[in-house]
Amino acid sequence: MKYNHKYLNILLASGLFFSLNSCKDDGFLDRYPKNEFSEVTYFKSENDLKLFANLFYNNLPFVNNYSADNNSDNMLPATSDALLGGTVSVPSAGGGWATDDWLPIRRCNYFLKRYEQVQSTNKERYAAEVRFFRALFYWQKVTAFGDVPLVLSDLDETSPELYGPRVKRNEVMDQVLLDLTYAASNLPEKGSEETGRLNKDIANALLSRIALWEGTFRKYHGLGDPLPVLQASLTASEALINGGKYRLYTTGNVDKDYQDLFTQTDLKSNPESIMHWAYIIGTLTQGYTRTANENNTGVSKDLMEAYLYKDGKPSGLTSFPTDDSEPAKEAENRDPRYKQTVASPGFIYRIGTSTVAPLAYGLPLIGTSQTSSGYWLIKGRSSDPVQEIANQSDIDAFIFRYAEVLLNYAEAKYEINKTLSQTDLDKSINLLRDRVGMPHLTAMVSADPRAVDYGYVVTPLLYEIRRERRIELMGEGFRLNDIKRWKAGKLIEGIKTVRGMKLDADLRKKYSYDVSKIATDNNALIIVNTNYSNGRKWNDKYYFNPIPLNQISLTAGKPGAYVQNPGWE
Repeated sequence: MKYNHKYLNILLASGLFFSLNSCKDDGFLDRYPKNEFSEVTYFKSENDLKLFANLFYNNLPFVNNYSADNNSDNMLPATSDALLGGTVSVPSAGGGWATDDWLPIRRCNYFLKRYEQVQSTNKERYAAEVRFFRALFYWQKVTAFGDVPLVLSDLDETSPELYGPRVKRNEVMDQVLLDLTYAASNLPEKGSEETGRLNKDIANALLSRIALWEGTFRKYHGLGDPLPVLQASLTASEALINGGKYRLYTTGNVDKDYQDLFTQTDLKSNPESIMHWAYIIGTLTQGYTRTANENNTGVSKDLMEAYLYKDGKPSGLTSFPTDDSEPAKEAENRDPRYKQTVASPGFIYRIGTSTVAPLAYGLPLIGTSQTSSGYWLIKGRSSDPVQEIANQSDIDAFIFRYAEVLLNYAEAKYEINKTLSQTDLDKSINLLRDRVGMPHLTAMVSADPRAVDYGYVVTPLLYEIRRERRIELMGEGFRLNDIKRWKAGKLIEGIKTVRGMKLDADLRKKYSYDVSKIATDNNALIIVNTNYSNGRKWNDKYYFNPIPLNQISLTAGKPGAYVQNPGWE
């Protein structure tokens, strides 16, 4: 993998890819300018196909800044999130619908119209790569806007499809699943692909993710039969599980393995990595690790209360003390992922070297850029001072990891069958719990008496499946999409989603600097943002983004003229 991404980024940086800049913003899928790409001189060899497919690899989704849940109930940025804060307005242009935003799809269609003219026994492999990316791009558009134009052909300036109607989201997603199924069927097996390129397992990982998203979105939003789509997710997950090529990373150290998973400089040998983005000192490095010290955000009280205790029970059922009067007490006897995700007193956040003394975490640095809420996120943060050098970190980042597949498997199978067997749980969620030494989840789990409100009834087992997903994937950017697909915007309204740690009078006295200006509520919980003093109000229009006004104007009077998404009119 390290060689792969070095190679791809060198290609991009050196300009070996042709230029495909867009024209003016006069249609959502403009054709390519005639002077920028000539098939007379291209699409002649397998290498041409490879170079074209390379163009899309920098679009692979990955997270190495683990504050990617800032726009959810998990985290509290010091500045208001525009969407959840209710300050988003309908854009006059752009807004994710500009010409450049559709460029990747245009490139995919351009390739798929021409690749067959190349004489190569491997050309379907490259077509599979491009269809993988087209599926990814269209899924991202559907998650943003719902109904979108669906164009699979190459266009020219006379094509009426340039201003074609928005197609129902289900139809678009059916095509996404077709593209991914094709990719999984035509990509090579893991180990037989060229170093670093897509393989069958990676396609199944994306299919597992997207089909779960789509199946549950259809179910909870009442958009048709979800079962075939959920089955597609389950089948893709089973292919990865039964293939036996992956397992969770563990050394047996339940107090370190989860945190160490996200601070490794070479994921190539990590059995949990299905695909990752690699960084190499002197070639390609990143600066996200450093920003963990100063990212002006914090974890919410709501999330911290979601962590189970070491007996596998929530706060309303556990036999352990549930004292949150001080950070150290609150962290005691919790799921070990608690202390490996959020700093607690005693955490060594900088190891010692010959020139730097080791530093241990004490009281949360509230009122600083380190944490807005008192809960300092340390997931993905290395204690090695070398990794703190600006833009010089070589910590790798997951694109797809096996833990997500296990969670997808459990949720999809539950949604299909309305239950899970103990065998199902033991081959999925309980493997995640084994890594951190937590008791196994059982199918007959008791209901949480302090369960958060989804806005509808959730069975105790499904509640725990969703809880496990929230904890394991914390900060990796899944949470808001999960809330949207479950039609669970009600979760955003919980008052503790906009509260931080408890800061009572006794704890204030322990600070060596002035914390008198840190606002708290009647329960002594930190109020991170006064805009949220009384909580947030979810609006169902947030399930989709608004369509830019210029796109509505451009299609006015034409067949299939665009209509604004509900609530944004």
